[in-house]
Amino acid sequence: MIGEIKRYIRDDGPIKISRSIKELGIKIRELEKEFLNKKGKEITEEEIQKELKVSKEDILLAKEASRNVESIENATYTNTKDGNTIKLIEKLTTEKNEEELLTNKLVINDLISGLEKRDKEIIFLRFFKEKTQTQVAKILGVTQVQISRIERRILNNMKMKLSS
Repeated sequence: MIGEIKRYIRDDGPIKISRSIKELGIKIRELEKEFLNKKGKEITEEEIQKELKVSKEDILLAKEASRNVESIENATYTNTKDGNTIKLIEKLTTEKNEEELLTNKLVINDLISGLEKRDKEIIFLRFFKEKTQTQVAKILGVTQVQISRIERRILNNMKMKLSS
């Protein structure tokens, strides 16, 4: 059973690739290593074509298919102006209206700044630190039921302020 799990992890990546393309990719990598060791330089695509008797398209397909899948979360972009590196996902545009998001943040910030100290702490722990009502209750030394009631009161007051 362990052998089957290892085989699955080795052979089945996040994208299914045919065995023949995988095998061609392995042959290309082995040929590249062998050529580099013998001749001290990298092999060209034309030389791979002659040696393995495959088309240029098949070589490109096998090379591309054998590359690791890159997550958009991990991909980075370097800004040439200042040299800073940022995640690619941060550069992608969203369908969300940036002005609306900024307005919402400002309104929420304004509503929270008008709260009493304990109410601010409850909102901060619940919604920014993602603590449960029970966890907040332990931190503040009260019961979960009290936190539930206080939270409901705070949120209702905030809704009323938004409506007016």
